[in-house]
Amino acid sequence: LTAYVAGTGEGGPSSSRLFVVRKDQDIYIQTLRKLFNESHGIFIGLQRSEEELAGKSRKAQLVQVSKNYRSVIRACMEDMHQAAILTRDPALHSQYSTQVSILSAMELIWNLCEILFVEAAAAGPLLLRLLDWVRLHVCDVDNMVHEVLSSENPSKHELFWNVVDVFVLQGRMDEARHLLSKEASANPTSVNMYKTLDDLMKKMPVPSLGNTQTLTEMELKWQHWHEECQRYLQDGTFASSSHMESICKILLGDEDAILEKKDLMTTWYHFLVTRLLYSHPTVKPMELRFYAQACMDLFLGGESSPEPLDTILMAAFEFEMHQVIKECSIALSNWWFVAHLTDLLDHCKLLQSHNLYFGSNMREFLLLEYASGLFSHHSLWQLGVDYFDHCPEYGRVYLELHIERIPLNTEQKALKVLRICEQRQMHEQVRSICKIMAMKALRNNRLGSALSWSIRAKDAAFATLISDRFLKDYCESGCFSDLDLIDNLGPSMLLSDRLTFLGKYREFHRLYGEKRFSEAAKLLLMLMTAHIAPCSFWMTLLTDALPLLEQKEVIFSAEQTYELMRCLEDLTAGKSDKQKFQDDDVETMKVEMLRLALARNLARVIVKEGTLEGS
Repeated sequence: LTAYVAGTGEGGPSSSRLFVVRKDQDIYIQTLRKLFNESHGIFIGLQRSEEELAGKSRKAQLVQVSKNYRSVIRACMEDMHQAAILTRDPALHSQYSTQVSILSAMELIWNLCEILFVEAAAAGPLLLRLLDWVRLHVCDVDNMVHEVLSSENPSKHELFWNVVDVFVLQGRMDEARHLLSKEASANPTSVNMYKTLDDLMKKMPVPSLGNTQTLTEMELKWQHWHEECQRYLQDGTFASSSHMESICKILLGDEDAILEKKDLMTTWYHFLVTRLLYSHPTVKPMELRFYAQACMDLFLGGESSPEPLDTILMAAFEFEMHQVIKECSIALSNWWFVAHLTDLLDHCKLLQSHNLYFGSNMREFLLLEYASGLFSHHSLWQLGVDYFDHCPEYGRVYLELHIERIPLNTEQKALKVLRICEQRQMHEQVRSICKIMAMKALRNNRLGSALSWSIRAKDAAFATLISDRFLKDYCESGCFSDLDLIDNLGPSMLLSDRLTFLGKYREFHRLYGEKRFSEAAKLLLMLMTAHIAPCSFWMTLLTDALPLLEQKEVIFSAEQTYELMRCLEDLTAGKSDKQKFQDDDVETMKVEMLRLALARNLARVIVKEGTLEGS
């Protein structure tokens, strides 16, 4: 989507600029729905989590939240990978493969941020976490490992030593020793050399996750072990086997020996972790930046410039959180990653000092962007509501603006939106939605639905308009539609005079139908005398009185009959001669019939009342 903007100054047109506006396309990828839906639950859980937890308990809680986010990324990545395998469409295959790469990079970055920022691993455990990180994410050699291990005679396989090297480079000593034992069995003459190397690998000190040893103890053990490796190498113990000599050099942290295995490590950050394992196992978090930069320079060797992923990982190793977020915002194709990572870091109290120039903090800004993207989707917008709810500064304003733009295609969707607005006391939006739905219903001639929506909107003018339509339809057809609604208006009928009349008029018909003639007559008269009924409807009401006037039993009293006569005369007297002339014969006949019926009823009443008084 492009937008062309031409500036104009005093001297005429100034420079023209072309802006590229990128829409959040990932929202529409079906296979990413799981990412958005499941992470929403984790996000809400984090907002409601007990912040009162302190120290280790709170940190453990936040680390678990981070792992939950990563498990969702990984599950989506596996789904996308399966979709790429199953599809026969080359374009779709390419799209899915690209998404797998993006999700893989997202998990790689998130995992590193989890180690460095959320868990904030200290010297010692830090290296163990980084080793797990490399083992999990550097998967390029997995196929080779599987091929060698599944062969009939692994030690004779052409890639055998490559697999041993991979295990050593990743610190997987037990697996490397297991493979070497197979080679030792096949070469009895070299068994002592294998035993020596196996012994060195077995004795290699590694940091502990618990508090079982201090860093000083670890460093002393490592120094003694390092000197022992050096002694064997200088003695020429492994001189007869270039492979084992190379492994011993790697154990000593020889930079050149490790770099020779560049193809097996595939990435500079694998090289970094391997180098730290065999040179600086007790590296401190703040020392990482120096080793990371040196390793990236050595590994790339000026042959290629860093990719965006390299830049992001380097920013993480330098503990530049804001730079990580900034680079991810530029490189990744959606706001999901930066919004959720920033929110997590904010809960870790790591972003408190960073406010943006327009007042909102970075967490809120990114959540607002992500939620706004969700609102462009026909169903994911419901998730966006909760994200706006947890943006204290601008969330309410954004929600009000976005919720008004949701297309109300069905009544069910409108009710869903309405419920959201009502729960948040968004009265203006409630009225707006109800008015829109009332107008749609009226256009489709669904009067009952239109009236229901107008009552909900508390829109007196619209309720009056729809009531008039009901009355007009009654005059034309002689019956009411949507009786259930009109019969159960309750206090809602007080919204407008016309609605009150509609409700009461329907009540008159109900009473008449139940043969409660006296109550019906009283209500009919009240509708005219209290001026609840519009004057234009008086003739209809008087006509409705005719069957009551003709009943065998006298219904209207003398006083009520006089009131009916007055109403009839007021109605006819209010018309000009021209109007009277224009009235058709039917109207004139109605008036005459009414006068006759009223006179006859009055005579019957006088006789009845006189008889009662006489007795």
